[in-house]
Amino acid sequence: MRWSLDEIAAATGGRLHGDGSIVVDGASQDSRDVRAGMLFVPLVAERDGHDFIADALAAGASACLTSRGSCGSSTGAVEVDDTRVALTALAREARSRLAAAPVVGVTGSVGKTTTKDLLAAVLARRLRTSASTRSFNNEIGVPITLLSAPDDVEALVVEMGARGAGHIADLCRLARPTMGVVTTVGLSHTSELGSLAAVVSAKRELVEALPVAADGGVAFLNAGVPEVMSMAEGCAARVVTFGTGGEVWARGVSVDDDLVPSFVLCSPVGEVPVRLGARGAHNVDNALAAAAVGIDLGVPLDDVAAGLAEPDLSPLRMEVLRTAGGARLLNDTYNANPLSMKAALQSLAALKARRRIAVLGTMAELGDFEAAEHAAVGSLAARLGVTVVAVDAPGYSAGGGTVVEMDGIAAEVEAAVVDVGGIAAEVEAAVVDADGIDGALAALRDLGGVGEGDAVLVKGSRVAGLERLVERLRTAI
Repeated sequence: MRWSLDEIAAATGGRLHGDGSIVVDGASQDSRDVRAGMLFVPLVAERDGHDFIADALAAGASACLTSRGSCGSSTGAVEVDDTRVALTALAREARSRLAAAPVVGVTGSVGKTTTKDLLAAVLARRLRTSASTRSFNNEIGVPITLLSAPDDVEALVVEMGARGAGHIADLCRLARPTMGVVTTVGLSHTSELGSLAAVVSAKRELVEALPVAADGGVAFLNAGVPEVMSMAEGCAARVVTFGTGGEVWARGVSVDDDLVPSFVLCSPVGEVPVRLGARGAHNVDNALAAAAVGIDLGVPLDDVAAGLAEPDLSPLRMEVLRTAGGARLLNDTYNANPLSMKAALQSLAALKARRRIAVLGTMAELGDFEAAEHAAVGSLAARLGVTVVAVDAPGYSAGGGTVVEMDGIAAEVEAAVVDVGGIAAEVEAAVVDADGIDGALAALRDLGGVGEGDAVLVKGSRVAGLERLVERLRTAI
């Protein structure tokens, strides 16, 4: 979205430095993401963004917001008391400029980002569409999303996350969504929210913020998740359901050896075959959510299928790579909670492999649920015949079992019979505790290394930083 510095000063109540006719297009708070012509918005958090103004200008920023006077003698700036408050004010004005364009909010405990990516691809087949970058879903990411929308946008997709009660309501007051998608709900951010009921309440805030049906409000709810369907009660917006038992559903789901799902998309307007461009059977519901919105906005079924087949997916989610030794490597390191961990382990188990190993980091922000949920994941891995290397997360072995020594590494071992691809086999599943990235690599070597015929999943919460391990695995083992 294009703005003159005069317009930015008016929207933020700021003081203009330099030429008010300077025009910026889009905004970023990260100097590493700045493109030519952007507005740079330095924020003060763990680090002070003002320290990176010179980097942003060198990268091509045309101007900046600042609470420290001018950005530089030859560069325009708008000085404000608080750059974060000014960013919100500017985003509020940006939302007013969108006029009649539908704004689709997307939330849920898992699947938000992939659903957003799939939906953007579907809508883009017929509409000029803009969407959140990566997982820009908080009080900074949503304003940046609004400011990054082109002036001629015809549909905007906004991902919305919540770490506490009222967070999504605040984002909705800013983005004013006309449509809302709830993918699913489960235990996530319970260190702040406290219970599953509180998670449901937090996600419900999107549904409650939608316009009434007569004014175009539509809530898209996952029919296969009772907690999500409960949000239909008292909902003033029109409700469209997707998933198992929903109005938009999948028939004949199959997953190939690359974890790519295929199915027939069934809807009130007809059916169409889909080969999904996102891996894992768990992404079928996310695809159905995107399809439901696209169909409601008039995208023809063939275009819906084409969009679902070729999304521009955000990184670190179910990427299929290879280790240096030739093992298949599932990189799902962006984040983790109990729902996403279960889905990733089931995807790993669906791969044809002589051995399946999951290198798992902690599932963060679970509060009082942490110990039980880590133990439950360890138990699931055992039932699936998956060996777990737990990186700085010993709770995965909390379920008991026989302790053995593997070159000094204590491991939980449980025998399990699994049926993968129609072949029943008794396997030995172990949970091996490892200390950091180097410890994980050592544990994998002690397990005999990984190579051709093996499949390795790497997954953990952001704080685990396991994307670093993925890079090491691609070059070192």
